[in-house]
Amino acid sequence: MDGVSIGIDVSKDTLVIAVAPPTPERWTSETTPVALEAVVARLVGLRPAIIVVEASGGYERPVVAQCAAAGLPIAVVNPRQVRAFAQAVGRSAKTDSIDAAVLAEFGARVAPPAQVVPDVATRALAALVLRRRQLIEMIVMERQRLAQAPPTGKITRDLRNHIRWLERRVADVDDEIGTAIQASPLWRVHEDLLRSVPGIGPTTARTLLAELPELGRLERRTIAALVGVAPFNCDSGQHRGQRRIWGGRASVRAALYMAAMSAIRCHPVLAAFYHRLRTLGKPGKVALVATMRKLLTILNTMLKQQRPWNPKAASTPASPSGTARAAAVLA
Repeated sequence: MDGVSIGIDVSKDTLVIAVAPPTPERWTSETTPVALEAVVARLVGLRPAIIVVEASGGYERPVVAQCAAAGLPIAVVNPRQVRAFAQAVGRSAKTDSIDAAVLAEFGARVAPPAQVVPDVATRALAALVLRRRQLIEMIVMERQRLAQAPPTGKITRDLRNHIRWLERRVADVDDEIGTAIQASPLWRVHEDLLRSVPGIGPTTARTLLAELPELGRLERRTIAALVGVAPFNCDSGQHRGQRRIWGGRASVRAALYMAAMSAIRCHPVLAAFYHRLRTLGKPGKVALVATMRKLLTILNTMLKQQRPWNPKAASTPASPSGTARAAAVLA
């Protein structure tokens, strides 16, 4: 790989930066905006081939955004993958400094592809979608507490008041999400395309817009692996293990799960597909994941071709597979 590889170990208050090869340069920095600007300026001078950071619960996002804004190639990798690499090269010890060096070495040897970082508007929309999901989770928890609380008293009143407040906040966030989408001509078109599919409601459509901006830009197998609905082989010699899905974007997968549950009742193509798999003896979960993957393929093709769902085309039998079959149900 031409150029240096840089690893950044990210924590709440500190960054540890390591460079591999040609020099084992290493330094630390705070995570304040001023300090981060200085780090990025220094990284620009190094002209790295790749910068590698681990997904660390959101602490990596300011670093990724600043590096992307400066035009630096950056990859956010799975910590489990990096830890397996460290063990493979004999790095059993674990400190922030060692982790940064391992990330730099990982970038030099594995050369992970630099990812396309969403723009500011997409990140803001994703933050709103995430906040809505958090509010819904709090409402569910408060309702569970209310079910176990005494029928009367201060605790019950407090829980009911809090639930009503949370519900108002959900409505406010929905309005903010709607305003953000209406402000973007592209998002308006994409939301209309997505919601033309039976089973895709506003929540699923907005989750896909915010948290899967690659939809419509990638090949169907790549987008399925990105979301985490692509089965991976587990074979060895004569053994043929059960295919399993692994990794991917959990929030997008959860939205697709709910959409697929609705689609197998009201979507003419997906309902027939799901029941055909069940008739062939596939377990319910296997059939449902396959339905999620097929739904994702249809949505990916729709956005790629900018064509809405066409129920008339869907009612005609079709035997092609893959993208061709997905295209057959479009206008």
